Amino acid sequence: MTSREAGPAAEGTAFDALVIGAGFAGLYQLLCLRDRLGLSARVLEAGGGVGGTWYWNRYPGARCDSESHSYSYYFSDELLRDWNWSERYPQQPEILRYLNHVADRFDLRRDIQLNTRVAEAHYDSADNRWHVRTETGERYTATFLITAVGCLSSANIPDIPGLDQFAGDWYHTGGWPHEGVDFAGKRVGQIGTGSTGIQAVPVIASTAEHLTVFQRTANYSIPARNAPLTEEFKRWAKANAAGIRATMRSNTNGHPFVIENRSAFDVSDAERDAIYEAAWAKGGLQFRASFRDLLTDKAANDTAAAFLREKIRQVVQDPDKAGILAAIDHPFATKRPPIDSGYFEAFNRDNVSLVDLRRTPIECITPNGIRTTDGIEHPLDIIVFATGFDAMTGALLNIDIRGRDGLPLRQAWEAGPRTYLGLQVAGFPNLFTITGPGSPSVLCNMPVAIEQHVEWIADCIAHMRARGLTRIEAKPDAVGSWVEHVNEAASATLLPQAGHSWYLGANVPGKPRVFMPYAGGMARYREICAGVVARGYEGFALERFPG
Repeated sequence: MTSREAGPAAEGTAFDALVIGAGFAGLYQLLCLRDRLGLSARVLEAGGGVGGTWYWNRYPGARCDSESHSYSYYFSDELLRDWNWSERYPQQPEILRYLNHVADRFDLRRDIQLNTRVAEAHYDSADNRWHVRTETGERYTATFLITAVGCLSSANIPDIPGLDQFAGDWYHTGGWPHEGVDFAGKRVGQIGTGSTGIQAVPVIASTAEHLTVFQRTANYSIPARNAPLTEEFKRWAKANAAGIRATMRSNTNGHPFVIENRSAFDVSDAERDAIYEAAWAKGGLQFRASFRDLLTDKAANDTAAAFLREKIRQVVQDPDKAGILAAIDHPFATKRPPIDSGYFEAFNRDNVSLVDLRRTPIECITPNGIRTTDGIEHPLDIIVFATGFDAMTGALLNIDIRGRDGLPLRQAWEAGPRTYLGLQVAGFPNLFTITGPGSPSVLCNMPVAIEQHVEWIADCIAHMRARGLTRIEAKPDAVGSWVEHVNEAASATLLPQAGHSWYLGANVPGKPRVFMPYAGGMARYREICAGVVARGYEGFALERFPG
């Protein structure tokens, strides 16, 4: 902790607002509450530094999949002019430096308390305050409690028999040692081939004696074509910041490009292939924007899926490996669509092998490695779990949050998360969830979704204070209608067809299968939220606390 960062406040200190988490969301929320509204606010952060996801996720190859000029705050023109990204897709250390720069530039550290994990947050109707206790026993109260815990921050470590007997070292990509891991001369096993695993494989393979990749679910991936940013591009991005901001805030997914207004069947087969080839050569998530119907029409999606599977077969030289990697069982982009830097090429290395867990699942972890159901024991020195997160709800449910009359959030969400706009939960007054379930969140370029949520929450609190209102709570019927709309929006797409997706919570045993993010698009969601405000915060109960 530096001298500029906040130490523990006095026992029982009362704040206007408490924010949990000091990542993209928590930093901006603090700035809005403290500097724009003049509230007393404190951020409680479990980590030893700011950065949220980018403080914890330091695994090999950790890199953003949004282009750097879009993976930035856009609330401040001065901040945009100050900062220069070095690459098209920045790595974790650069993103962490950016967030530290933001904390310093806006003097946020003096109200951020590090190494402080929140254990419980209970609402007391008698005084209309949230009572918060940390794991070390400090207690604080606040009128407003705002969770900025991140959608992908609660590590999912699979329950595989024998892990506690493994004689080597094991790591989860979401809690990587800050000093790094030396793979030189080591036999490494990696479990998981989602977006994180796809980033890690080429880097681990470059130094490990041998890497064995255990694949349960084959995945699409598009080359990132990452490269240093030219000075010309940097000047262009700064000069056109207003236009980039407008594009990101007015489109479906918050990225700095628009989806082409054409069907995959508006063009000939040859033209379609040429469009896909150009998008493959350019690289990045814009491949998804080649046609407007890739996520709504299975036949259109099939054209992209076939193209990408053929690319895998062209890149991977071993036909058996290529067949396993191309055996993808879900429509393109219905799971989080990764981009990569040499993922499929890594399987051409002599020191990389591939195990198809659909054919031979993991039976157990032994002291010396991993044994699969075919009786083969794969000898390992290190196991890397790239198995993702208990997404969207895990970090919230890991805190003992209790609302009106002691209602546990875990009980309220027993059958799956239920929110209004992804912002509030019925029965939990004055609790706001930034990018919570039921909001676009992970289906969007996250800083865009975060800025919209933070500003909506700040404006809501300002509205209440101007009118002497002290309590706001989502109405149960509004929650029910919104959950129904979230389901309808998902059903209008192909997204639910990836039945084992973490969008549905399918990667966590026992978790309810509910499609959690809002698939109606960021632009539509922004309009809905604005309409709710215009109609007097429709769907919320606002009142003046009698005390």
